[in-house]
Amino acid sequence: MDAALQVRLTALMHEAGVTVGGVRPQDIQVHDPRFHARVLAGGSLALGESYMDGWWDANQLDVFLLHLLQAHLDERVHGWRELADAVRARLVNAQSGQRSFEVGRRHYDLGNDLYAAMLGQRLVYSCGYWRQAADLDAAQEAKLDLVCRKLALRPGQRVLDIGCGWGEALKFACERYGVSGVGVTISEEQAAYARERCAGLPVEIRLQDYRALDERFDAVFSIGMFEHVGERNYRHFFDVARRCLAADGLLLLHTIGRNVSGHRTDPWIARYIFPNSMLPSAVQVTRAFEGRFVLEDWHGFGTDYDLTLQAWRRNVEAAWPQLDPQRYDERFKRMWRFYLAGSMAAFRCRHAQLWQLVLSPEGVPGGYVAPR
Repeated sequence: MDAALQVRLTALMHEAGVTVGGVRPQDIQVHDPRFHARVLAGGSLALGESYMDGWWDANQLDVFLLHLLQAHLDERVHGWRELADAVRARLVNAQSGQRSFEVGRRHYDLGNDLYAAMLGQRLVYSCGYWRQAADLDAAQEAKLDLVCRKLALRPGQRVLDIGCGWGEALKFACERYGVSGVGVTISEEQAAYARERCAGLPVEIRLQDYRALDERFDAVFSIGMFEHVGERNYRHFFDVARRCLAADGLLLLHTIGRNVSGHRTDPWIARYIFPNSMLPSAVQVTRAFEGRFVLEDWHGFGTDYDLTLQAWRRNVEAAWPQLDPQRYDERFKRMWRFYLAGSMAAFRCRHAQLWQLVLSPEGVPGGYVAPR
């Protein structure tokens, strides 16, 4: 039986151009003979878990995962836990109430030391803008400036950041464009750090669910947070943004997207990285803001996320020796490597996208000219 399963999985790998025991970048080395049965029974969840357990290694992990995605093997091998997750996604609003805070506790509260080591000079945990940038710090600064320019920020305005992270976007907007602002996050670690980073600036950081917001701002932006909203809450998200935005203001939404509508995320990502998350499709986004906003601009630069992730990987790999080995043990390191490599593969093969949308309540008089 084990031999038959090995033959079957080897054949599937061959379809993806992968050889078990090969020497090319996409090839893998199997260390535990139970690997084949485990992956065939458990799909992508088992693939990630068995990597975390040290059952296999890839010559270049991101290249191996890219080959699997290009061959659509993730769509052909499913486990029972994945099916259970699919049923749950249909029946439960995983981003409602206290569930919305789970990703803050389990992911963003892992430790500011980890994120400070990985993300570079600015703690910006979203895609950089590499159009004219040569390194990560320049790409993140270019992205923050792009957001401000798209919103046409000017001194004296009051802005809202929905999902403010460590406060870098608000800090940048206040220092460079003379605005004041409010940022909301569901992560205690992020809120504490953001308050320190923005000390002395006209910035208020709140540990608060975005749905509780009900006050007026001249501009609203949300960078890398919409992935945690969930399709059942998309319309509510835009309702909140609409009631908080001045009639002549602009909303900028920066989000990862997917090509085909779905209702949940990859089961391994959901279990180990981003609980209760999902990526929206273009249809799901536009349906949610229909009747609420006018679409002024839709800018895609998803291939820049591959470059951003590569830079994060270089940073964190160089930092592991300085990070606490009790908190970040070998299994955690393998989990983090699988997360970053899988994300690179998804953007590289264009299964995942990065979008910036600019929306207005009633349409910009005379038209909107989009900065690039």
